[in-house]
Amino acid sequence: MGDRPAHPALFAVKAQDLALSSQALLELMRAVLSRGLPFRFCARGWSMEPFIKDGDVITVAPLQHGLPGVGDVVAFVRPVDERLVVHRVIARRTSAVLIQGDNETTYPDGYIPRQALLGRVTRIERHGRTVWLGLGLERYAIAWLSRSPLLISLRNRLASRIKPFS
Repeated sequence: MGDRPAHPALFAVKAQDLALSSQALLELMRAVLSRGLPFRFCARGWSMEPFIKDGDVITVAPLQHGLPGVGDVVAFVRPVDERLVVHRVIARRTSAVLIQGDNETTYPDGYIPRQALLGRVTRIERHGRTVWLGLGLERYAIAWLSRSPLLISLRNRLASRIKPFS
């Protein structure tokens, strides 16, 4: 006992990313959100591009009361396959929301009941910087455009005009 310090040394160890299965990530997210805390994780996939890109770090906050609004980006459990998905609310009913990915050209995910919703995306980080586009007032226009193929068409036109300058 004589050679131990009186107080343990405090230090941080930089670790690699923790790889979790989809099911483990979902269980961990549910546990954190159920305690009223936000949950951060690395998004995978392209269904929300250009607003959320593969590799972005997103923060999901617990839903407070009721349903999220049109334009909000939410994390939910897809009833068909029990997978964690992050997509945008494009319409509302009394007890469910219609959800679709911003980069999806086919069909929406369908009306998702309140009990399948996990939380609302409140922050997007890309390369260490906060990205606000897609979560501000423009979210209403994005939701409206997502209900038709206009968003994909507009995105493709803008990308082709910007590409020569990048």
